[in-house]
Amino acid sequence: MTRQPQRPRTGALTAVGSVAARPTAGWMGKTLARKIFHPPRRGNHKQPKEFGLDVEKRRLPFNDAGEELDTWLIPGDDNRVVILGHGIGLSKSASLPHAAFLHEAGYTVLMFDHRNHGLSGSETASDNMAQRFTDDIATLITHLRGDTAYRHARIAVYGFSFSCFPATYVLRDHAVDAVVCDSGPVVDLSDVFGRFVDQAGLPLPAIYRHGPSRQPTIDSFSTNAIRALNAHWPPPATGHYLTTPILFMAGEDDSIVTVDAVKDFGSRFPEAEIHSLPDTAHLQGMKRHPDDYAAAVLDFLGRAWQTDDRSTPQ
Repeated sequence: MTRQPQRPRTGALTAVGSVAARPTAGWMGKTLARKIFHPPRRGNHKQPKEFGLDVEKRRLPFNDAGEELDTWLIPGDDNRVVILGHGIGLSKSASLPHAAFLHEAGYTVLMFDHRNHGLSGSETASDNMAQRFTDDIATLITHLRGDTAYRHARIAVYGFSFSCFPATYVLRDHAVDAVVCDSGPVVDLSDVFGRFVDQAGLPLPAIYRHGPSRQPTIDSFSTNAIRALNAHWPPPATGHYLTTPILFMAGEDDSIVTVDAVKDFGSRFPEAEIHSLPDTAHLQGMKRHPDDYAAAVLDFLGRAWQTDDRSTPQ
């Protein structure tokens, strides 16, 4: 009886494929860099009513082409407003648990989908992405300042992972009363992009994730993503960075944005605080420790806004 040859193991096939794919690693990295800022759309997988929230829907233009940001306004105290972001590739519905505890505490919450996300408009551009995503937040601040109800409100900006970067970057040109960041940001962008790939944050074929093609793919992805951002990063500790209270929520088991990297970033700013959560992975603080998480954020906002002599932006 003739013995049939065994099929190569999957690992062996991947290794062979990785060798063959090595010349295209640069192209794959560049493709990933574009995809991270123009991810596949995810709709709002949860609805405000599931959290007992009533929203006012608003569409706000963000560029000269008439593309709009899709927002949910959850009215509360007119004098206290939190602008609530979301993670990369997600939508505002991912932040509904956070909106719920903020609204329960009396805050008005303005939720939004970043451009190229959720139900907001799209841009084909792949340059100056740091400023473009930051402009989304600036659009919301300007809108609130133009609304009679919130013209003199204290405003906080709340970012998650990728949106922590524009949430802090906005302080270069705009005054807000507080910033909250969950799972970010960091100083070394190349490191975090590499970790994002390693943790399967992007749909990368196995032949590029392992073997000889792995590192050149990651290097190309990181280089092209940083080039597309075109940011002056990290922002210098000047201007609003010297006076704005900033809270960094960091998971001690976060393998994408490590707690040490967050502490390193936060140490640059005199009004920054770090709240670390044990046994917590990336963006899992609210799920893992809901009571501690909410209490830390509310305590911070309460202290940040309790002083009456702080000037309110006009």
